[in-house]
Amino acid sequence: MTTLTPDRESRVLVRAPGPAELHPARTHRRRRALELTLATAVPLLLVLLWQLAANRAWIDDRVYPAPSTILSDGWHRAAAGDLWPDVRATTRRVLAGYAVGTAAGYALGLLMGSLPLVRAALEPLLDALYVVPKLALLPIFLNMFGLGEGPQVALVAVTVFFFVWISTMSAVIAVPSGHLDAGRVFGASPWQMFRHVLLPASLPAVLVGARIAAGVAVLVIVASEQIAATDGLGHLIFDSRALFQNDVMFVGIVCVAVLGVVFSELIRLAGRLLTPWAPRDRGRGQS
Repeated sequence: MTTLTPDRESRVLVRAPGPAELHPARTHRRRRALELTLATAVPLLLVLLWQLAANRAWIDDRVYPAPSTILSDGWHRAAAGDLWPDVRATTRRVLAGYAVGTAAGYALGLLMGSLPLVRAALEPLLDALYVVPKLALLPIFLNMFGLGEGPQVALVAVTVFFFVWISTMSAVIAVPSGHLDAGRVFGASPWQMFRHVLLPASLPAVLVGARIAAGVAVLVIVASEQIAATDGLGHLIFDSRALFQNDVMFVGIVCVAVLGVVFSELIRLAGRLLTPWAPRDRGRGQS
């Protein structure tokens, strides 16, 4: 509540504390409960609407199977062991490519962000390569590595590399010059400058880029498996669509969505653990 107290010479603005100031813990719990309710209710409502549309024949359930049909088919395929080989193949390729691309992107981004001459030499070339559609590189990787895991892992690694490289380089460049000057004044060595200045100042932005790269890695591997793989979730989706097994196709799509969410949330959790000083990128958990 805000009131204005009249005076002959001035007005005094008096602000009474609100519920957030008086009961911060209670306000935080209520906000957290509201956010969880909305996060659960919106997708649940969409699924129920989809189920209703299939039951009432508003949509052709042969083309768009009901969620209950998709769940039942996925459960049976998982229980029979038919689903897990594809899930493992996609997960293995994503993790391997993500690890390679993240390491290379972070190392080069750190180098180019710290050394202007290296940035001037390499940035135009990398900018030109960045805009090339990554799936267009798949034939090149097939020629280099042949059929098998190599082309899939390489495609994910290249895709992840560019996201991590850009976020790392931009984060290092954006480190305030005052931080660097303070490190030099205290006589910090190059390792100390990296450990105590560049790393904590740039890591939050780097992890945001890494989380974006995690989602893109899943998209790329699914598209790659549809073109040049004999297993994996992408192959399952493409093959079942060709055989008009739309329920199996949607099982694969749901698995891809779950894999992407889990992977992205793991990167988000790692970011929170590694950068407890950084502001969170969601309203969740903030009062």
